[in-house]
Amino acid sequence: MAERIEPVGAPVAYETPDAAAMPAGRRDYGRIPFDGLPNTRDLGGLTGADGRTVRRGSLLRSGALIFGTDDDIARLRDDYRVRLVVDLRNNEELAELPDPMEQLPDAAFVHASIFEDRHAGITQEREAQLEAARKRVKESGDPVDFMVMLYPAMLLDEAGRKGYQEFFEALLACEDGAALWHCHVGRDRCGMASVLVESALGVPAEQIRADYLATNLFAPAQLTADGAASLRSLAAVTRAVEREYGGYLAYIKEALGVAPSAIEDLRARMLV
Repeated sequence: MAERIEPVGAPVAYETPDAAAMPAGRRDYGRIPFDGLPNTRDLGGLTGADGRTVRRGSLLRSGALIFGTDDDIARLRDDYRVRLVVDLRNNEELAELPDPMEQLPDAAFVHASIFEDRHAGITQEREAQLEAARKRVKESGDPVDFMVMLYPAMLLDEAGRKGYQEFFEALLACEDGAALWHCHVGRDRCGMASVLVESALGVPAEQIRADYLATNLFAPAQLTADGAASLRSLAAVTRAVEREYGGYLAYIKEALGVAPSAIEDLRARMLV
């Protein structure tokens, strides 16, 4: 059961992960201590299919890299050998805060936008639902109400399916060094990318939930106040995916077009 704590300087309480769900030796949730990248984490150490362990130093999730110091980026380049950066933000965010790819000369860059600018590509029905959620947020003062509506759109709407398909294509093609994916905070779009990767690798649901909620421990409070990671949001998208596809693994295969053999290849590379 997730606890609820109040991070330093934050006005409200946030859900935090169940440390007992994590494997031994991963009670820090894979966090990599950087000077300017507080929510960069390694999926290594999670439990995968057949009791194997996710390889350390190969799959990294993060917030926007523009906030990293020169030393942070040098560590990603030299210590972690980052060879792929997938940016899940939209065009406006990318133009305003571009990744410092000139400092990662050996890394491929893939822009896999999950939401187009101003939510372009969302159906009229979904936009009406989101507008209703915005109104409820104003009335209730609970930003999670909006995220409960937004999360299913990330995976089920056309822009999200296309973005996560591009993400998986890049990940499967990255056979050397580490792959890193990020949005702005490393919570929602990045969080769902991580849920999908972990599902493909056979990570159990309790560890997926704990990894998702760990953002509330590490993301700056001022960037969390507008909508913290919440099990309500994750449950909403999980229900939607189960209803439409039967689960995350089926979604990866059917909606994203990832062949079962590709999933087996990914497991062979990333599980030890």
